[in-house]
Amino acid sequence: MELKNHWLTPNRGALAQMLKWVNLRPEELERTWTMFAFYTIVSVGLRWAEDSTLALFLDQYGAEKLPWIYIASAVTGAGLVVLYSWLQKVFPLRAVIVAITPGMVVPLFLLVFLYGGINIPYLAVIIIFLLRLWVDACYVVNDLNTSIVANQLFNIREIKRTYPLVSSGILVADVISGFSLPWLLKFTNLNTVILIACFVILFGSGILFYLTYKYPTAFPHTPQREITEEQASRHRRLETPLKRYVWQLFAFFALLQVIGLLIDFQYLRELNSSLGQQELASFLGVFGGIVGLCELVTQWFISSRLIEKVGVFFTAALLPITVGFLLPGGISVLNLFPAIEEPGFFWGLMSLKFCDELLRYTFVISSGPALYQPIPDRIRSRMQALSSGTAEAIASGLTGLVIFGSVSLIDQFVPQSLQKWVLIGEIVIVAATCLKVVWELRSRYVDVLVLSAERGGLSPVTVGLRAFQQGIVKALVETGTTADKSSCLELLAQIDLPSAGQVLAPLLLKLPTDLQSQSLELMLKSGINPLYVPEVRRLLDQPQATIDPEVFALAMRYLWLAEENLNLNLVEEYLHQQNHPLIRATAASLLLRQGTEQQKTTATKTMRRMLTHQQERERINGVRGLKELVYLQALRVHIPNLLQDDSLRVRCAVLEMITATCLEEYYPTLLAALYYKSTRQTAMQCLVSLENEAIPMLLKLTTNIYKPDVVRICAWRIIAQIGTLEARETLWLHLETSRGNTRDYILQSLLKIQQKPGNINVVDQFYESRVEILIEQELRFLGEIYAAYIDFQNLYSLENYQGNERLLTIAQLLQRSLLELALDVRDRLLLLLKLLYPAEKMQAAAFNLQSKSLINLARGLEILDHTVNLPCKSLLLNILDRRPEHEKLKYLIEAGFWQNENMPVKKRLSKMISQGHLLSDWCLACCLHFAQAAYVRLTTAEILANLRHPTGFVREATISYLSVVSQRVLQEILPHLKTDPHPLVAAQVNELIAKYKEGLQD
Repeated sequence: MELKNHWLTPNRGALAQMLKWVNLRPEELERTWTMFAFYTIVSVGLRWAEDSTLALFLDQYGAEKLPWIYIASAVTGAGLVVLYSWLQKVFPLRAVIVAITPGMVVPLFLLVFLYGGINIPYLAVIIIFLLRLWVDACYVVNDLNTSIVANQLFNIREIKRTYPLVSSGILVADVISGFSLPWLLKFTNLNTVILIACFVILFGSGILFYLTYKYPTAFPHTPQREITEEQASRHRRLETPLKRYVWQLFAFFALLQVIGLLIDFQYLRELNSSLGQQELASFLGVFGGIVGLCELVTQWFISSRLIEKVGVFFTAALLPITVGFLLPGGISVLNLFPAIEEPGFFWGLMSLKFCDELLRYTFVISSGPALYQPIPDRIRSRMQALSSGTAEAIASGLTGLVIFGSVSLIDQFVPQSLQKWVLIGEIVIVAATCLKVVWELRSRYVDVLVLSAERGGLSPVTVGLRAFQQGIVKALVETGTTADKSSCLELLAQIDLPSAGQVLAPLLLKLPTDLQSQSLELMLKSGINPLYVPEVRRLLDQPQATIDPEVFALAMRYLWLAEENLNLNLVEEYLHQQNHPLIRATAASLLLRQGTEQQKTTATKTMRRMLTHQQERERINGVRGLKELVYLQALRVHIPNLLQDDSLRVRCAVLEMITATCLEEYYPTLLAALYYKSTRQTAMQCLVSLENEAIPMLLKLTTNIYKPDVVRICAWRIIAQIGTLEARETLWLHLETSRGNTRDYILQSLLKIQQKPGNINVVDQFYESRVEILIEQELRFLGEIYAAYIDFQNLYSLENYQGNERLLTIAQLLQRSLLELALDVRDRLLLLLKLLYPAEKMQAAAFNLQSKSLINLARGLEILDHTVNLPCKSLLLNILDRRPEHEKLKYLIEAGFWQNENMPVKKRLSKMISQGHLLSDWCLACCLHFAQAAYVRLTTAEILANLRHPTGFVREATISYLSVVSQRVLQEILPHLKTDPHPLVAAQVNELIAKYKEGLQD
């Protein structure tokens, strides 16, 4: 009896359903719930204290004095934030975040007791002011403390899902405190309510202590005093972009605070003009409760999904768009109707306050901590404290001054009918500025994230050529190692080879010998130019004994090829035996190119003696001389012997000579040299220099699955290094028709082209659509892998398989091979994405995705989230995330990349073997072993195809399958398998032949 697929059976447990509703994952539940409980309880106490102290303040001072609170809050808040940041340098972060809340409550206790025990009127007035001021300060510190704790507990991806739920604690607190405050006031006074609030806050801080105890690894145990030299170096590299990003965050939170205070002032002024002390406190409580209910629904069921879908920046921009443009526009429309102008303005102002509260405590508060995630962990909490906390404090003070100034100017210069619109106009201006800052933040977010991932970098092609040339000259003439200067010359060859003569000719006499020869080689490659002959001639004018033979030979070659009608008799003098072999070989090659018949005869004799000389140095230099010839003539006969030379250096020199002289009959020798490690690099360089001429024979090699993988990889890389349009089209054509490892080789080769200077935009719109098709193809294949994995996982629950230990062991191996295959596909998806998006961003993402750290994994996903713009982006992020296979399969089904199908295990296995070209060799071998153990019937075509498989252990698995399923067929083909090149298969075949012979004798 076969088991059908049950991996799509939904988990209808209450917990799983609840997590799905709130967009939360099981491993995040405990941390999120504990944070939610802490934030809710503390916020309930703060909300009771806020409404009570606000009622006392408005009754004593009136709404017109609120700007004084804003200004005083700026000073108090900024001081507390600086103190908070300083404490992190002196004490461990865990101690700071646990102690800060009780420390804030103690002054509140003292002020309440003073207010209740003092009967002096003017002191009571001061205490009321201080009470209101200190509650505002408690809010600032508590919100800052909560977001820092969340950033420590959750990574950059988790925080988008969890923080909307955590931050909804203040919304639950609004509901609880809003509807409970009027009830409390029936039994006690405002002073007692503040005391009750203090005890509630202390209880919430106890939950925070438990949280830090439960997750100690999330919080540093040492103060942030000293940093290592390595950290300092990284910080310096990040310093400039990080400063800009932090300043923009500062501006963003400051502007949001300004918007909130301007709206709050208008709102409270309207209420104060019509309500008394008790009624005002009750109204504030009820209004807060209603807003809290709406915020709660939004935060639990909308915020996290909206942030994941459209990003933190769009959700953060909703507040300035709504309260800065949409609602003021609606209020101004109502003003056109005199009958409803006054009530319309009042209810418009209530709507403005409602939307500000709703959006601020849902989308904005949920997005805030995620904006700090690109900042390196080491300095994030301090930056968050200084940026967010200080910004809000300073903004409060400046807003208070603005309101004071606005009110005084309004009374003096603005007509009565327009006075109420002045602050509305200021809100619109501030909101527009805030949107501008959000746009700037969005453009810098990924850049800072990439830099903090320690995988950012600049491409050399981003440097101007003129500045680059000046830098090369400066590096060559100043003090430095020869290796560094040699690297500069290599960089010049890659980026600006045509200008090599212009840059290097004036420096020839100043450079050491090694760099002189390298410079002359570059000048010869860049094209011989008579303008640089005087500088080269100066090298030859030096005494021959003082100049390196290789430098002399290169200079001589450059000089005689650059100038026509030179006296070749001077060259003939260098054929004498006392000269260095390289100089003799160079002179002979020049005479064979340009000399008279007699000179050519003499040169040929010289070359023949060198090519057949007993000394290796003579033969090498003789072959190097052949490279410069157009026609080898009589010297061609020596090539076969030189290819078999005992010296590796001679053989490599012959390969270079074959390429330089275009000896087509010896091109197969270049391909044969790829098989040997000693000659592989030289052969690759030679084939690259042949350019398009080498592509057909390289393709023959790459498409032959029986050739070694290392040789096929080399062939693809050679095509990439050729880099011509034909080579590029060849790679793209075979990329679409290839699968598995071959596709990986081609992708890596295409990326090599993309990294070449001048080829940054390799993928245009046409190629982009082709890459998207390939990504979708890989995603469908992933669906096949995950479905098979889950099918074999369900195998363990089958009664008729439970006793078959061998079958279950093979099933485990098969599952493991499927997971490895899924990892290969994941890596291939990243390679495909690298073709479409900037190299430094994708490199940083890939590096972090390969990390075992969940924090690094989340950072990599966040980089992709803000870089990739494909329609399947959301699916890609879920696939690349560390999620169970059944969840990934569910995402693939929901996105339409996999069909919901029920298939028996044996049928699934047959389907996989029929698609063996898509599987890895190890996975295919495991499938064949499982087919043998489970007696799965395979077609003759599948058996024959796997008997011809290039990998030995796949052929071995196929023979084992036949030995169980069809011994008669196996006996017929065994004689043909005796010559198998793989020792494992050969030993297996000999064993089976011996076994069947014994059976026949018996």
